[in-house]
Amino acid sequence: MQIQVNANHGITGGEALGSYVEDLMSSTLDHHKDQVTRVEVHLADENGPRGGDNDLRCTIEARIRGLQPFAVTHHAADIHQAIDGAAEKIQRLVNKEVEKRRNH
Repeated sequence: MQIQVNANHGITGGEALGSYVEDLMSSTLDHHKDQVTRVEVHLADENGPRGGDNDLRCTIEARIRGLQPFAVTHHAADIHQAIDGAAEKIQRLVNKEVEKRRNH
C-alpha cells in the first residue's frame, strides 16, 4: 500500500505530521493492506491566516484493487482532529466496500 501526504502552505507540522499520517493510515487500513493499493491524504487550511471554526480539512482518497477510487473529507478546528475523523470515515468505507465485494 502506497501512502502519499499532501499539505497546502497553511498546514504546519512538516515531517512529524507526515509521519503521523502515514503511521495512522498504515494501522487504520492494515486489515485490508493487500487490497488497498494507494492512499492519498490532502491536508488544507481553507481560510488561511483569517482562521475560522472547523477550517482545517483532511481529505483521504483510497484506491482498492479493481474498484474506482473513493474519498472522504472531515473538517475540524485542529489538524489532528481532522485527520483522525477522516481516518475513521475511510476505515468504515473501506471495510464496507471490501465486505460488499466478498459477498458478491
